[in-house]
Amino acid sequence: MTEGVAEARAEARVYLGTYTSWAGGGQGLGLGAYDVTTGRLRSTGVVRGVPNPSFVVTAGNRVYAVNEQSRGTVTALAVGADGVPKVVNTQSTGGADPCHLVVHRGHVLSANYSSGSVSVHPVRADGGLGARTDLVTHQGSGPDPDRQDRPHAHQVAVDPAGEHVLAVDLGADAVFSYRLGANGKLTRVATAKLHPGAGPRHLAFHPSGRYAYIANELDSTVVVASYANGVLTPVRKLGTLPPGAPTTPRNYPAEVVVSADGRFAYLSNRGHDSVAVFAAENGGADLRLLEAVPVGGDFPRHIALDPSGKLLFAANQNSNSVTTFAVDQATGGLKLTSTFPAPIPVCVAL
Repeated sequence: MTEGVAEARAEARVYLGTYTSWAGGGQGLGLGAYDVTTGRLRSTGVVRGVPNPSFVVTAGNRVYAVNEQSRGTVTALAVGADGVPKVVNTQSTGGADPCHLVVHRGHVLSANYSSGSVSVHPVRADGGLGARTDLVTHQGSGPDPDRQDRPHAHQVAVDPAGEHVLAVDLGADAVFSYRLGANGKLTRVATAKLHPGAGPRHLAFHPSGRYAYIANELDSTVVVASYANGVLTPVRKLGTLPPGAPTTPRNYPAEVVVSADGRFAYLSNRGHDSVAVFAAENGGADLRLLEAVPVGGDFPRHIALDPSGKLLFAANQNSNSVTTFAVDQATGGLKLTSTFPAPIPVCVAL
């Protein structure tokens, strides 16, 4: 290294989801980079013309974002040689307020929250999206009159074997399992019912593929479920807050993620404004709450572990910040290391 010249540090790309239609929101899909050692974030620009990209996923040099609006759409982007993603096209989801999506077997599947449905689009050779091939609508409701009067699809996830798609529905207190055919059609496999009023929002699989952890937004619980061949079986539930935690403001769990080695799970608590740290025990069959670490911001909607497992990012919707934590991979502990300003961040896609 030349004397007086700082050694260049490796960086990785990051995409920040936001709400463009809200006061103080972003101008489109946020672009950034983070130091892979320290996790410190910096902005590298924005892709304008992508409305309400509230959830974002990457697939190689392709990026897909939901457009959470009453006439829901999903946008496909391709990353060019300059490293900047450009919009390829946008397609209607056929539903209202899509809030989550996943890439699976050459298709993009989107969860339409307000209409309680899942849409399917094939991926073209250029990364763009073809015409919708399927739209399935859930049935069901729950006891919460404000949030569960009808189905509300909140997540679509693929199991570790890549065989089944699971759609988590907050309104129906259920997780619906499907198989995606080569023709882009979904076939129902099973339905897992959660306890009434749970409000399941997101789930994450243990790397063994035998268990899943379901974050319940409405009653501050996480459910451990066994899993095999598309069938989820809820086994036990536990709280996401430590004993004696205040009951006001109301807490709303959001994202749940699992470490690559399967030893720890992390869950964001909105209201308590913390990240709950769980030990995964008995091969993933049990969770034990270790601590709830202050997130360093307000209303952490989304959290993400970087590929190394040494960094965790939290998108703090109501404090316009993304906080970075160093992860102690031996204990699962989190240490806040930096804070990055961002307009209404609701997703951190790595």
